[in-house]
Amino acid sequence: MQSRSVIVVLGTGGTIAGAGGDANYTSAQLGVAQLVAAVPALAALPLECEQVAQIDSKDMHVEVWRALVARTAHHLERPEVQGIVVTHGTDTLEETAYLLHRVLAPARPVVLTGAMLPATSAQADGPRNLHDAVRVATHARASGVLAVLAQTIHAGVEVRKTHAQRLDAFESGEAGPIGRLDAESIHELRPWPAAAGALGAQWLAAPRWPRVEIVISHAGADGRIVEALLAQGVEGIVVAATGSGTVHRALESALLEARARGVAVLRSTRVAAGGVTRRDDDRLPSAGALTAVQARIELMLRLLARMPQG
Repeated sequence: MQSRSVIVVLGTGGTIAGAGGDANYTSAQLGVAQLVAAVPALAALPLECEQVAQIDSKDMHVEVWRALVARTAHHLERPEVQGIVVTHGTDTLEETAYLLHRVLAPARPVVLTGAMLPATSAQADGPRNLHDAVRVATHARASGVLAVLAQTIHAGVEVRKTHAQRLDAFESGEAGPIGRLDAESIHELRPWPAAAGALGAQWLAAPRWPRVEIVISHAGADGRIVEALLAQGVEGIVVAATGSGTVHRALESALLEARARGVAVLRSTRVAAGGVTRRDDDRLPSAGALTAVQARIELMLRLLARMPQG
C-alpha cells in the first residue's frame, strides 16, 4: 500500500492572497502556488497546489462550494494524500468549514487557513498561518475539518470569527480550541473532531440549492421581513434570536405562520457564545450551539436532503 505523504493545498483567494496596503488592499490577487513559494520552510515538502477559486470570501457562493467540496473529496480518495490545506478568506471561513465538516467529515485532516493582513503587508500573518496549517495537516493524530490561524487550532464545526481586525480573530465558542502551536510543537488541548456523521457530497450536484435567509430579532421587530421573504419563495429561515433564544413576539408570530406554510425555521442566537437554551414551551426549533450562519448551512443541507436527486 502506498504511504500517505502528499499534502494538497487548495486555493480559494481571500486576504491571504491579497495585495496592497494594510487597510486598502484587494483580496485574491496571488495564486496559491505563489503563497506556498513565499514560505521557504515549505519548499522541501511534498506539496501539490491547486487553484479552486480566486475570490474575496465575502462573495462566497454555492458554485465555489460545489467545486471545493468536489476537489476536496477527490483528493481525500487518493491513498497517497495525508491531508489537505484550504486557503480561504476569513469573512466566510466559518461557513465553509461547517459545510465541509457536515458533508465530508473526513478522517484525514482538512485544514482551513487565512489571514487578516494581505500577502504584501510587512506584517503579513498569512505565511505563518499557512506554514502552521501544513504542520497540522501532517500531524500524525490530526483528523477532521480544522481551522488554523494565529497559532491556534479550531474544530471546523465550532470555529467562528469574533473580531474584525485582530490577528487572533477566531474563537471556538465555549468548547475552546483543539490545540495551539509554537515554533517546535503542536500542543493538543482536547480530542480531534470525530469523523462520523458525514452527509455525503452527492447533494452538491443538485440542480439548485434551497433559498435560506437569516433574520434578526431586535427591539421593535415585526413580521414584515418574513412576509416579504414568503412572497419571494423562501424555503428556510434562520432567526438570530436575542439572549438564549428568545424572539420578539411579533416576529415569532410571523415565523410560526411561515412554518405553517411549509417553510423550515431554525432558531439561533445573535449572542456570540452560549447557544440556544431549550425549554418545554419552545415554539420554534432550536439550532443549539450553532451560530446563525452555521445554522443557515445546516438548514440548507437538511432541505437538500429532502429534494429529489437525479
